Amino acid sequence: MKKKLDSPIVNDTQPHQINAPSFKGTGIEPQAPFVNDYGVVIGDSKYASENSPLENWNEDTDPEIMAGDEWVHPTNDIGWNSTENRQLLESKIAPQPPFMHPDKDVGTDTD
Repeated sequence: MKKKLDSPIVNDTQPHQINAPSFKGTGIEPQAPFVNDYGVVIGDSKYASENSPLENWNEDTDPEIMAGDEWVHPTNDIGWNSTENRQLLESKIAPQPPFMHPDKDVGTDTD
């Protein structure tokens, strides 16, 4: 069972990464960090957790223990910074109409 934690989310992104993509206008809601079944905090941007196998690694640790969705945060993951995922987010943003002044026809006599 995942336990939710508090998380600062600003302008539909988490401000820990300077080039983190924004989810604003995509319909995707940023999610707070959670604690997975192993007691490891996922998505807090600290990338270290006292209970993480990475912090307690030894020759008897099976790497498979860290496989699966419970180790990946849905909206606060470094994978969103990839070109492919950034393009995926940008494709979900509805195109904005050109700026138009509400009571002035700025297009008059321009052609």
